[in-house]
Amino acid sequence: MAVLLQLVDAHKSYGHQALLDGAEVTITDAHKVGFVGRNGAGKSTLCRVLLGDEELDKGEVVRHPKLRLGYLRQHDPFAPGETVLEFLMRDSGQPDWRCGEVAGRFELKGPLLDGPIQKLSGGWQTRVKLAALLLHDPNLLLLDEPTNFLDLRTQILLEHFLREFRQACLIVSHDRAFLGATCTQTLELSRGKLTMFAGPIDAFLINQAERRDHDQRVNAAVEAKRKQLETFIDKNRARASTASRARSKGRQLERLQSVEVAGEEPTVRMRAPQVEARKGPALRCSELAIGYPEHEVASDIQVEIEHGSRVAIVGDNGQGKTTFLRTVVSSLEPLAGQIRWGYGCDIGVYAQHVYTSLTENRTVLEQLEYVAAPGTKSQVLLDLAGSFLFRGEHVQKPIKVLSGGERARLCLAGLLLSQHNILVLDEPGNHLDVDTVESLAEALIDYQGTVIFTSHDRHFMKRVATSVVEVRAGRVVNYRGDYDSYLYYVNKEIDDGERELGAKTAPAGPTKGAAPRVDRKERGQKQRETRKELAALERNIAKLDERRRELSAQLLKSTDPAEALRLHTEITAIASELKPIEERWCELQELAEAEEV
Repeated sequence: MAVLLQLVDAHKSYGHQALLDGAEVTITDAHKVGFVGRNGAGKSTLCRVLLGDEELDKGEVVRHPKLRLGYLRQHDPFAPGETVLEFLMRDSGQPDWRCGEVAGRFELKGPLLDGPIQKLSGGWQTRVKLAALLLHDPNLLLLDEPTNFLDLRTQILLEHFLREFRQACLIVSHDRAFLGATCTQTLELSRGKLTMFAGPIDAFLINQAERRDHDQRVNAAVEAKRKQLETFIDKNRARASTASRARSKGRQLERLQSVEVAGEEPTVRMRAPQVEARKGPALRCSELAIGYPEHEVASDIQVEIEHGSRVAIVGDNGQGKTTFLRTVVSSLEPLAGQIRWGYGCDIGVYAQHVYTSLTENRTVLEQLEYVAAPGTKSQVLLDLAGSFLFRGEHVQKPIKVLSGGERARLCLAGLLLSQHNILVLDEPGNHLDVDTVESLAEALIDYQGTVIFTSHDRHFMKRVATSVVEVRAGRVVNYRGDYDSYLYYVNKEIDDGERELGAKTAPAGPTKGAAPRVDRKERGQKQRETRKELAALERNIAKLDERRRELSAQLLKSTDPAEALRLHTEITAIASELKPIEERWCELQELAEAEEV
């Protein structure tokens, strides 16, 4: 296991804010690492430091001599009029057959491969950049928010690519589903420190909560013991017969220490508008055609949305999701047909890039005063600002100095000030960190009104959506299944396409009857070895599981802080030891099933 990149005693500050404060981390060639942290914690700054675009105030970045760092470029490196194939050949120096082979893994073939890049949507252009990245043969990929604005199909293709990629990755993302599908370890940046966790994002979040709960239980036990000792000392130190025992208890009291519990970082607390639940159709589209005078996007749209539903608008980029939303909220005129909202519908809209239209000279508080209903009390605005992490002097910050995530939070705060009973949200989770997206999901689930939304965050979609409308191939229709069934459908379609591509590019097999007896012998030997290793792993898993259960039972009964801490440390170590063993067991089980076919 080679060390590709190492950060040693790193310090980096902007003004009074310390983004890195003695941070250290080691990236090896064996892992794909998900990089998480709050908005403004310094993740993008650290990426620029690792790329060499920024310098540390203090500390060192140690790079392996053979490090080949691949970075997913955010700018467009394409030449005017260049085709996909021409760009890939120019950028990588690889022959056309190799470029076509790699491009095919991202469904870039036929007219797409030979057509001009400028005519492709943003999602397809990202696929071109990914193909170019792979052609450079990097041994460490650095991806900063790769799923922002990517459609579901491109996200899944990117996941497939990363799972097959045999080198290391460092992926900055707020998308829990994407990180869970691609990363085996989790790196957190918090309060200037970097912490590596030997497990994926969901296990990291569970461990984080369990560690905090455990430390709080240990501290509660310590506090109870402290009170017991103090009571004994107060009662007995004045008596000659018990004074020596009181002094002994005093020494015990001095040695008693609580575990330092890292305080939870402030979390956005969203509260959806309080509206009255309604029944019946909220929106009805009849024979609707949408698009632009020179280009029709979709036609013959017959869609009905019920009050109280939370409708996910799904489809690939460029198919017309945003066009459909813009049309139903009257920011774009329909080409034909009718749009009818139910009686008493009050519509609030959050659009992509809405935060870029804020008046930059206003302060946070002035913006909230501007969008609030007349007569809203100042304390209400201050309380709302505080729940969105604009506290104290931060409410006087001018908008021009806010980050993208802070601006997005401010726009959502303004929207939730209202009493809209219909919310139309176009990519509301972009630029928001994991905890803020989770808070938004909770607020929308509690909301009694109707939500129509798009998102590329699958965890958010699965939590919030109660029904699905699909935009595809010039049609907009109510999808018959739920979001899980839509995910299954897209995954199956991609898997079928990859199998078809693999069949076309696979080398010719041996002629009929050419399989020698030795192949069957070797196959039998491999099956026996697989079964033998599976049995050994199962014995090891059972042994570790039994030990973990014993330790957990002891932890529940323990009142000694030092003992509780020791037990917790051993349980955590066993969990870390179990994970790779269980993953290997799953791999071998799949292999054994495939060998038996």
